[in-house]
Amino acid sequence: MPHHILVADDDPHIREVICFALEKAGMKTAAVSDGAAALQAIERRTPDLVVLDIGMPEIDGLEVCRRLRHTSDVPVLFLSARDEEIDRILGLEMGGDDYVTKPFSPRELVARVNVILRRARPAAPEPADDRQFAQGKLTLAPASHAAAFDGKPLALTGIEFSILKGFLARPTHVLDREAVMASAYAGKIHVADRTVDSHIRNIRAKLAAVGCPEVIETVHGVGFRLGRCG
Repeated sequence: MPHHILVADDDPHIREVICFALEKAGMKTAAVSDGAAALQAIERRTPDLVVLDIGMPEIDGLEVCRRLRHTSDVPVLFLSARDEEIDRILGLEMGGDDYVTKPFSPRELVARVNVILRRARPAAPEPADDRQFAQGKLTLAPASHAAAFDGKPLALTGIEFSILKGFLARPTHVLDREAVMASAYAGKIHVADRTVDSHIRNIRAKLAAVGCPEVIETVHGVGFRLGRCG
């Protein structure tokens, strides 16, 4: 079954370019021109991923994602007109999986979509995915894509889940940013340092909300390591 992608952008030319590139890669697409239409389309049929422009009128992409995260963990790839917006886009509790800045390469956008889809719904789990990872009160079950702290379920995006799994697989190691993102992104896709930091902040915020403030510790000048999660 081909993946179903919803494209939301108020620029008809950009919608056409994105849909053409995704369909050429074997995916099915639907396109809408504003945030309200995007929410309605998702309610009618949950896509496998949403390509979501930030700068849409009335209901912008950030608000669409904020509302969406109340009911769904569908992956979101943001489109941003300015690179400086990325910290805000991928900020705490926003729930974005990745971003592409305009003007963008259709080939790069398709590559990033494929990475997110592989991580969100892996087609062939590795044998290690049958194991359950644990540190303190934190548990991850990759086979069922379930995460919990002290029995409280965690709503993690596919990228966040993969990053946390990478830490749990090497609980005593200090991981630099390159190693952190190797846990989440396949292939040779460049990911900015601030994107890494935004994902780490998202994970910390979600764990802090359920009583675990020390999930990922910063080792200054080196990288990150898993906390006690007690």
